Amino acid sequence: MKRKSRKHLIGIIVTAIAAIGVAAAIYLFILMAPVTKGQDFNLYLYPDTSSDDIVSMIRQNDPKARTAGISVWLKMMHYDAIPKSGCYTVRSMASAESVAKTICHGFQTPVSISLRSVRKTELMAKGIAMQIMADSAQIATLLNDEEFLDSLGYTPATLFCMIIPNTYQVYWNVKPRALIERLAKERDIFWNEERRAKADAIGLDELQVTTLASIIEEETAMADELPTVAGLYMNRLKKGMLLQADPTVIFALGERPKRVTRQHLKVNSPYNTYINKGLPPAPIRFVNPRSIDAVLNYSKHSYIYMCAKEDFSGYHNFTASYSQHMANARRYQRALNQRNIK
Repeated sequence: MKRKSRKHLIGIIVTAIAAIGVAAAIYLFILMAPVTKGQDFNLYLYPDTSSDDIVSMIRQNDPKARTAGISVWLKMMHYDAIPKSGCYTVRSMASAESVAKTICHGFQTPVSISLRSVRKTELMAKGIAMQIMADSAQIATLLNDEEFLDSLGYTPATLFCMIIPNTYQVYWNVKPRALIERLAKERDIFWNEERRAKADAIGLDELQVTTLASIIEEETAMADELPTVAGLYMNRLKKGMLLQADPTVIFALGERPKRVTRQHLKVNSPYNTYINKGLPPAPIRFVNPRSIDAVLNYSKHSYIYMCAKEDFSGYHNFTASYSQHMANARRYQRALNQRNIK
């Protein structure tokens, strides 16, 4: 009996050791195994993304990924009961446990969003929505909400001042309201003491600087020409001349005609700088930071006229002489006619 008992005990021990070995193998080679040995990649998870969806997304990014472990860990951590939306990075050689914990604990990876200088609020909303989880309609609604804008110190007209097109780091699942509030704070950071001092030195406030910047940005696409154009309009302001900026007329019309005619120049609007002296009441578009800095550091010269160059390079001929300006205009018109004939 003792010999049989001893054999039985040994059998139990061997079985236990084998079971432990199998468990250890499963733990090491499945649950703790690297999910991927390729490059890092991001997973963008919505509130309704399931654990099975996550496994499928990993396989789409790396067909050779070992997903058995991540699937088990997500189930063990009850991911499906508490899904975590956001952007999560799957690092090369990261274990299944590590990846699952990153997702289940909501350790998101910030994303960089680049906001472009655009002419319309709807375009800004669409541009933002393309880079985060939120819907463009949600963002557009907030950007047109007078009560919400008022809480931030803005109106629909001065909204163009509130958002400085630039690159910002945010969480992919950031709420639209929180994002816009963040952008308003970023605007305050942009307008630091140095910029405010420069604005004061040229006799303009922040709204006026941004408004003039929006005009020069419409007038030229050449970054190195912006300070020159800014200087031209500053000269007109100092002389008490009408700015006569076509972009302000186009804004007043609400749409861009194929060609601005004399009839268009008569549109009754405070934004029409052909009939109203000084700057319009607010910017006519969202404004690139470089255009604001171009106004703050405008070129000192005597130019008050500008005309597109006849080589169609995108640059302009500048002059202080009206007769020379007319000569430049005729030269451009001849080149334009020649081009149309060809």
